[in-house]
Order: sequence, then C-alpha cells, then structure tokens
Amino acid sequence: MNEEIIENINARLDRAIDKGRVLLADEELQQQVEELKVKAETTIRKHPIKSVLAGLAVGLIVGAIFSSDD
Repeated sequence: MNEEIIENINARLDRAIDKGRVLLADEELQQQVEELKVKAETTIRKHPIKSVLAGLAVGLIVGAIFSSDD
C-alpha cells in the first residue's frame, strides 16, 4: 500500500515538473512576465511612497492571515 502511494506521488510530481518545464519554455509567457516586470518597475518609480505603503499593507494582511490563533 505504501509503495502504491509513493508511486502515485512520484507520478504526480513528474507531471507537475513536465508542466513547469513547458511553461518555462513558453516564450509568450516569458514576454508577458517581462512586460509585467517593466510595468511594476515603472509604477514603483513613479509612486515610491505609495508602493512602499501598499507593500506594507499587503504584508500586514498576509501576516495577520497566517498568524491567526484558530
């Protein structure tokens, strides 16, 4: 039974790795990521204070979500 589970996990990991390789090889995706990077850099350079405040706000929200005492 344990071998079956391990084989299933290995098969899933192999498929995920293959999908990741295909995505990384996709030139259109790489171009979109580069465009997004340029847009983000431009926005941050135009509005540095707002960018820092937005980053802090997101950090506080994510921190609050992951540190909740449920």
